[in-house]
Amino acid sequence: MTGYGRGDASRDGAKLTVEISTVNRKQAELSLYLPRELDALESRARDEINGRISRGRIVARVGLSATDGDGSKVKLDTVLAKHYAREYRKLAKELKLRDDLGIDTILRAPGVLKQADEGLDVEGLWSALRKAVRDALGDLLAMRAREGAHLKKDLQQRIRTMQKAVKKIAKLSPSTVKRHREQLHERLAAAGLELGAGDDERLLKEVAMFADRIDITEELTRLESHFGQFADCAKAKGPVGRTLDFLSQEMNREINTIGSKANDAAISRLVVTLKSELEKFREQVQNVE
Repeated sequence: MTGYGRGDASRDGAKLTVEISTVNRKQAELSLYLPRELDALESRARDEINGRISRGRIVARVGLSATDGDGSKVKLDTVLAKHYAREYRKLAKELKLRDDLGIDTILRAPGVLKQADEGLDVEGLWSALRKAVRDALGDLLAMRAREGAHLKKDLQQRIRTMQKAVKKIAKLSPSTVKRHREQLHERLAAAGLELGAGDDERLLKEVAMFADRIDITEELTRLESHFGQFADCAKAKGPVGRTLDFLSQEMNREINTIGSKANDAAISRLVVTLKSELEKFREQVQNVE
């Protein structure tokens, strides 16, 4: 499921900003980007995020800066700046270029102007980072919850459509055997053949074998059970995405079996409806937490 959240927190002259975004993905995959100064807090930050999100491609970025009015957090590496200036001028001379080196070029060089980490209390910053992460997660999960409500309605509609199709199949199924028996009699009559006592018994056995081959009672019962399990998932508070993914696979198995057993045009059309709705159901399930 998609979502975005942002959280901020400050402590001891340092400001922490956390941005977390998610996009759809079958499994959970977290990419966490921390400033070098906070590397020691990475595992705890990961645990905070993974504890709240179980599915999706997650990107979390943490920013660290000085709070307003605290210039002590900015450090100028004078030695490195002089080294850059010397090398720039040396290169300009070798390439016979005009030496127009300015202070802005030096300041933009990597490592010249940076945040000082001397005395930075990394452990003390954990409480601020945790607060910022939790605030960002709160915003993100609220957005995902709104999307989830729409997905829930869509999935429920798919299930209702499939339930209607299953009920129609259940009504049509018994008449299939009767129709097959009538067709056998019609074919024999058309061929000018009359049934004797023994022939009639063989005909009954043929009908019985046919009825056994096309019996879909178990498949219909299991489908109804799966529909009931979906209803339970819809009421659940925790993550249900993987459960729904499994249910969709099981429903697909039953529908395919019904389709292979069906010996009736009307049932076959209803199987097409079931497959169409299930495919849309399965696509949406990939977006569920």
